[in-house]
Amino acid sequence: MPSRTYPPGPKGVLPGLQFLSFTRDPLGFLTGVARGYGDVAYFGGMPDDFYLLNHPDYIKDVLVTRNASFMKGRGLQRAKRLLGEGLLTSEPPLHRRQRRLAQPAFHKQRINAYASLMVNDALKLERERWRDGRTLDVAQEMMRLTLAIVGRTLFGTETEAEAEEVRDALSASMASFGRFMLPFAELLSRLPLPANKRFEQSRARLDRIIYRIIEERRASGEDRGDLLSMLLKAQDEEGDGGMMTDEQLRDEAMTIFLAGHETTANALAWTWYLLSQNPEVEARLHAELTEVLSGRPPTAEDLPRLRYTEMVFAESMRLYPPAWILGRRALEDYEVGGYSIPRGALVILSPYIMHRDPRFWPEPERFDPERFTPEAKASRPQFSYFPFGGGPRRCIGEGFAWMEGVLVVAALAQRWRLRLVPGQRVEPRPMVTLRPRRGVLMTAERREVSCSLNVEGQV
Repeated sequence: MPSRTYPPGPKGVLPGLQFLSFTRDPLGFLTGVARGYGDVAYFGGMPDDFYLLNHPDYIKDVLVTRNASFMKGRGLQRAKRLLGEGLLTSEPPLHRRQRRLAQPAFHKQRINAYASLMVNDALKLERERWRDGRTLDVAQEMMRLTLAIVGRTLFGTETEAEAEEVRDALSASMASFGRFMLPFAELLSRLPLPANKRFEQSRARLDRIIYRIIEERRASGEDRGDLLSMLLKAQDEEGDGGMMTDEQLRDEAMTIFLAGHETTANALAWTWYLLSQNPEVEARLHAELTEVLSGRPPTAEDLPRLRYTEMVFAESMRLYPPAWILGRRALEDYEVGGYSIPRGALVILSPYIMHRDPRFWPEPERFDPERFTPEAKASRPQFSYFPFGGGPRRCIGEGFAWMEGVLVVAALAQRWRLRLVPGQRVEPRPMVTLRPRRGVLMTAERREVSCSLNVEGQV
């Protein structure tokens, strides 16, 4: 049998050396591989072979054209310990069935109904916690805000009583995710380590909260107009005609709860940081908000006119995409770019790396929302920008995230400027999502605007 020809890539003296370099500095390592070895690159791991694909055509082929030839990678397979068989982790045919059941909950008309809730929660946060001249960790503030929003849109409750408990449990669970990528994670997870005990305890706390809410809702039969109400009554009319079990509801609720606040919070935190470093962009954003809103809170009807605000949010997700890496395991041999990727190998697609490719993004490190005018978007290949993935597994909550991001930025930016605390080093920490390492400490400066409505929408 002839030997296989590997794509170019970094070479190491010891097996798995490249994988250790990858785990120590994922962003730096992958950037070096992509820039140094081309659109198809290889590096050896323990025990896997890794192939980085860094061209829009190849990314589209994996996510769309040949999506059935791949399954989720190691990290999300192991994340089932927390998320179960939710949309983020499940595989066909279960994934297709669950997506059919969940899709009506994310229709545009349904999502638009949450606009006022999102804005009210943003204004409530700044009213209760922000003061002129106060120093804030904006990363934590956005986590607090998006947790409140997802709690109310998913469960129809502000979850005020459990908010601190949920935050702590989610943070503990997320902290353990990094270990799932280690070569011997399965073995480590069986050992009586303190980290494993903390994870099991945090998962149990989250389960208690979510199962209690599901039980109460089933008993009452009440439709509160939230996402859980939609999931409870969803029926698979195209398939077996069944509905979701409590366990399936738990898994989807956990997935929405985690993904629905973690990713958007990070995107918002990076947006505030980037605005503080680019005063001309910030000034233009403020000008649009003044023209469109005239001091009143934004609504869903304002979204088509908040074009520059949307462009700012899009450019933030270009530079710091919350889902910074996607992993897929090949279910069969796969030909790409003149090379053969064997069955069982791991394919890596990285929005962070692709979004900074100078072939498609001139001066890629520069923050420039003008990259997202309709003309500029039309000039680029489709998968040169994919913060929400693509194909059948494209994020089901994408419309929710766009609306939340734009409305929160609009609601807060017209009332506040956020200035980075001098001397602070802000850098990304690539975990399951792309968090700011050590947070983002900023000083709040109130802007003088006339506002006709308060947080509850009353004169």
